[in-house]
Amino acid sequence: MAKILINPGHAPGIDPGAVNQRTQLQEADVVRTIGQHVSDLLGQVGYATCVVQNDSLSYICDQANQWGADLFISIHCNSAANLMARGTETYYMDRSVQGCKLASCIQQQLVDASGFIDRGIKTANFYVLKNTDAPAALVEIAFISNDEEAGCLGDAALQYEYARAIARGISDYWR
Repeated sequence: MAKILINPGHAPGIDPGAVNQRTQLQEADVVRTIGQHVSDLLGQVGYATCVVQNDSLSYICDQANQWGADLFISIHCNSAANLMARGTETYYMDRSVQGCKLASCIQQQLVDASGFIDRGIKTANFYVLKNTDAPAALVEIAFISNDEEAGCLGDAALQYEYARAIARGISDYWR
């Protein structure tokens, strides 16, 4: 049984992450809900999951490595000074063939399900990608700084749909 660590980014009450300036919607709250849905959905089809949301990146990576995660997924909402920025993008560690495959599978499912602009898969030297032993992807679902996309991110039914898309992408990785 594959073990998947799900890391909703940031930590409610400690580090809210990005915040929509008009509605005060907080990234940490949005991704906590989506991450829990992803965990539940994957559990229903037989994957072992662990959800770790913490303000310490080293703690998150240590938990993934000590647990022996087969995959690591970090879930975020994007933000930009340009309030018109929009779309979804997924990151992986440069030269990680399996990370690239994972990012591609998640990105495709999320774009198909959400209708968000496809900003593609990209490489980055993010701490959680670099310090996790398992193939890893960091997904930026949409721009919380964009009022239209923030409206989608704050919608409970759409949060569930985004979680389903991420879970399908993870399942696609194993095919």
